[in-house]
Amino acid sequence: MIDFEPWDKLLRQYVDQQGRVDYLAWKREQPQALADWLSSIKHLQFNANAAEELALWINLYNAFTISTVLEQYPIESIRPRILGIPNWLGFLWFFQRRIYDIFGKRYSLAQIENQILRDKLQEPRIHFAIVCASIGCPLLRPGAYFPEQVSQQLDEDARRFINNPEKVRYDSQSQVLYCNKILKWYRQDFVKVAPSIPEYIRSYLNTDLPLTASTPISYLHYDWSLNQRMS
Repeated sequence: MIDFEPWDKLLRQYVDQQGRVDYLAWKREQPQALADWLSSIKHLQFNANAAEELALWINLYNAFTISTVLEQYPIESIRPRILGIPNWLGFLWFFQRRIYDIFGKRYSLAQIENQILRDKLQEPRIHFAIVCASIGCPLLRPGAYFPEQVSQQLDEDARRFINNPEKVRYDSQSQVLYCNKILKWYRQDFVKVAPSIPEYIRSYLNTDLPLTASTPISYLHYDWSLNQRMS
């Protein structure tokens, strides 16, 4: 069993309730702590049930993301100018490089997301949990995912995302549903478990809204700015 407590402790120390990360303090105070934890587990043998695997790969996706930002910090976005290259190349640089060494294999963030979390584990709620270090992403949970709690944690994440007016909101006058682009980019995942995006959203709302399959959707601007909190 992998010990998520070191990762959990770092998140509780450096991530606030709004999902903002104090990268400056993290890099100044504990620059090697996350890399050391990742290194300590990378050669472990891991045989897991579905809940254990789900918690593991969500934690790893977020930990690898944060570790990459910490290495490059200070930056303003994961769509660099990190290396003085165009945004679209920076995007590929961040997500497509197979640089994350774990359990005897090398992965990219895109592989973890698409091949494991989406294709293998078939869990649409991961889109409210995995965080690419941008403001447009879901809020980073200030704590780790644990196998015995992961389904409840993902439900909490889905509700927090969908009831956050910066991510999802309904204009009762125009009767238009405004959504974060995650719900567009991964539409096929959500409509596997609901008839439509509006009906998926309605299932997590804290208030009752007249959302149906025919409700028009407009997608919000996606903010790629770094999800940083100032010390």
